Parts: sequence; structure tokens; C-alpha cells
Amino acid sequence: MIPRVRFAPSPTGVLHIGGLRTALYNYLVARGNGGTFILRIEDTDRDRLVQDAEADILSSLEWAGLRVDEGPGAGGPHAPYRQSERSELYASYALRLVDAGHAYYAFDSADDVANMRARLQDEANPSPRYDARTRGEMTNSLTLTPNEVTARLDSNAPFVVRLLVRAGESVSFEDKVRGTVSFRTDELDDQVLLKSDGMPTYHLANVVDDHLMGITHVIRGEEWLPSTPKHVLLYRYLEWDPPEMAHLPLILSPSGGKLSKRNADALGIPVAVRDFRRAGYEPAALLNFLAFLGWNPGTDQEVFTLEELASAFSLERVGSGGVQFNLDKLNWYNQQFLRRLSDDQLVDRIRPHVERAGYAASDTYLSRVGRLLQDRITFAHEVADSGAYFLADPDEYEEAGIKKRWKPDSGKLLGQYADRLAAMGAFDAISAEGALRSLAEELGVGAGRIIHPTRLALSGVSFGPGLFEMMDVLGKEVSLRRMRLAVERLG
Repeated sequence: MIPRVRFAPSPTGVLHIGGLRTALYNYLVARGNGGTFILRIEDTDRDRLVQDAEADILSSLEWAGLRVDEGPGAGGPHAPYRQSERSELYASYALRLVDAGHAYYAFDSADDVANMRARLQDEANPSPRYDARTRGEMTNSLTLTPNEVTARLDSNAPFVVRLLVRAGESVSFEDKVRGTVSFRTDELDDQVLLKSDGMPTYHLANVVDDHLMGITHVIRGEEWLPSTPKHVLLYRYLEWDPPEMAHLPLILSPSGGKLSKRNADALGIPVAVRDFRRAGYEPAALLNFLAFLGWNPGTDQEVFTLEELASAFSLERVGSGGVQFNLDKLNWYNQQFLRRLSDDQLVDRIRPHVERAGYAASDTYLSRVGRLLQDRITFAHEVADSGAYFLADPDEYEEAGIKKRWKPDSGKLLGQYADRLAAMGAFDAISAEGALRSLAEELGVGAGRIIHPTRLALSGVSFGPGLFEMMDVLGKEVSLRRMRLAVERLG
């Protein structure tokens, strides 16, 4: 089977990383098997729409590199791909279900339903449902005469269409992640399929569109598992073959429970894709990390390109248990992908941060700085932050570094080293190191007595990349200026 899969978010907020993982798994199934990746915007719940949410979804997928084959903006043979633009389709299927005796008109007001639930609520039944046990006492086409139903419809009385769920049955389906899943129909309500404003609910629109768009695999989050038996019934009643189902495990907070915005904020973990983007994460690193939140390749390989993920991925290797979000692991992935960037790519990542911080530097210089720091940074912005000494003279020196590294004779030794460098012709890492070690030998001191004050003078801190490589990048003029300045300031 050549897969046709869809990512079908509701634009009720910005894209969550759980949504991006769902999109990623769908994308990998499509790309790894020569299939089609579809984006469908499920915007039938008009009261919960958030302005610009759809734009955020589209831009997040584009940033992540998950190219859509069909969808808003991309077009396709099943356009339109926004459910609000397909609303006329759904009513006909709702009425087909009514005519076949699998659904019915319900004329109850919201207050009628609320009163029923309040009346029946007790410890044994804390959440009464509109179902086989209660529909007989409500106002619907099952309790009214045909003439009464016709009269209400002719008078344009408000109504909804509900699915008729028969009690005492079992609904089973095979899940690619969880195996055989069964529900009793006694646990299901008579789900609203068509709302009083003529718009479908998620359940009807989802099933109709998946069928009409030829979806072969429905890959979505675990939270949709309780809705699946209703969808299976709809497929059965509409006489359609259901697609393969796969319900993905929850992404858990490091402290336990589902990773919600509230507990993520408390732990300093971003949850919106745009927040990861703003924080400086590489899209490939985030995707690699998310792929492993539920899936395992069965090998020791941890770092994958998107193309490698598509070749290795299979739903059979997705686990059913929740997986904890590990920010340290994500940061490790970001380090790995920064190290894989070419010089030009690294400069592209670094430059916006350098310019935002008010510094100016050529691409050639930034490339040299980037290569030197590439194995030491987690984010590209660190070059303009902790590596700012490559872009401007330090205006202060690390207090702990002064206390530990600046000895009574450090100023004299640093001045002598500066004089030795000034007298040299060629200047690079090799010659700078040779000059320092020969001076240390002549003076009978350990090389560290000169190395540590020099590092402090050049960078303002007592740590960083190799000293002589740093001097090579800074150049002779800058190195000498900073060394003499440190002697003046620190004595």
C-alpha cells in the first residue's frame, strides 16, 4: 500500500511540539514509502479559532523542513484543504446516516442537556451522557412522531444530528502501535455529528475527509484514542473501509504527567515550535530528538538526517508507553548538528546574533571564529554572547580568574611575552606557542604562568578554546593591544 497520510491540526493555538512530532511521523511514513504527505486544517470549531494560528502551523512546518505535498497553499486534487471551506459536504453524509437509521435529529436545547446531566449525576454516574440510557427521555426524532419531526424541521427549529450508538456491543480495531483495541459501546455517548449551525464536529468531518482524500493511515496522538471507536462506527455505518490506525504515546514532563504548557513553563521547557525556533535550535536537531520520543531504530545510531530518518522509520518500532522530555538530550542533539554545519552555514547562523548584539565582522572572520568554537557551543548565539571577546576587547576580567590566575609577577611575564611577539615577523598559532614556551624556558618558569594570564588578557575569562588558536584568529595587533591593556589594568 502506497501511504497517503495527513497531519490535521486545529488552528486553536500555535503549533505544539507534540503536534510537530505527529507531523514528523506522518511525514516519515510518507517519504519512506513513496507516499503523500497532506496538511488539512480542521477549523470547524469556529469559537476556538485563534488568529494567525494557521500561519504559525504553516511556518513551523516550513522551518522544520516538512514539505507538504497537498494542502493549503500547495493545492492538490482534493482541495480545499480547510474544513470550513468544505462544510457543504458534511451535511449530506450526516443525513445519509439519519436515513439509514444510524443517526437521528435531536432538538434539545443546551439547557435541556445540562438539566438532564444535573438530574442524573451521582457518585455512581458522575458524568451522565446523552446515550442509549437517556435518549429516550430527550426531545429527538426517536421520541417524537414522524409528523412532529417534519413539523420541527419545516419550521427551521434548531437541531443537531447525533450518532445512534447501540448499547451492548463491542467495537474493536487493530492499532499499529497498540495492537488490538476494544471498547464497549456502553462507554460511548451519542456523539453530535452536525451542530446546530450546520458545521460538522471533528468526528464527522474527520472521517468523511479521510475517506474522500484516500487516507491510508491515521497517525495521531494518544489523546484521540477514546474517539476512535466512534470513528470506526462511522466507517461501518457509511460502508467504508477504515484506514490503518496508529496512536502515538504521550510526551511526558520530566517531573511526570503530560507535558503541558503549565508544567513546561515551570521547568523552563519550551512547548511551542516557534519558541524552539527563537531559542536557536536547529530544525534537524529538534526533529531528530522528537523522532526518538516514542520510536527506536533498533540500532546504536542516534544522529540521523531527515532523509535517514525516513529510510529507517517504521510504525512497528513506535512504543506505546509515554516518553519523558529531556532538555539536556535535545541540547546535545543541537550540538551535534551545529558541528555538522559547513563554514557558510555556520556563518549564516552566527551573523544575525552578531549584528543584533551590535558587532560587525566579515564572513571570513566569522567563519574562523565559528570553526574554532564549533565544538564548544550548543547554540549559534553563544558566539555573540560568551564568545563576544572575538568581536570586541573585554571591558572587564573574570574575578575568579584574576584571583586564581593573576599572580604578582603575571604583569611582568605578560609584558615580556608581548615584547617577544612584537619582535616576531610571522604570527600564527605555531609561532605564538613557540615564542611563549621558549620565553618560559629562558625565565625558568612553567608555561602555565604565562598561558593563563595571556588567556585572561585576551578574553577576560579563564576558559575557552585553545589559547594559541585564539591568538591566531584575533591576530597580532589585537592580541598585543589586549595584553598590554591587561598589564595596565591589572598591574
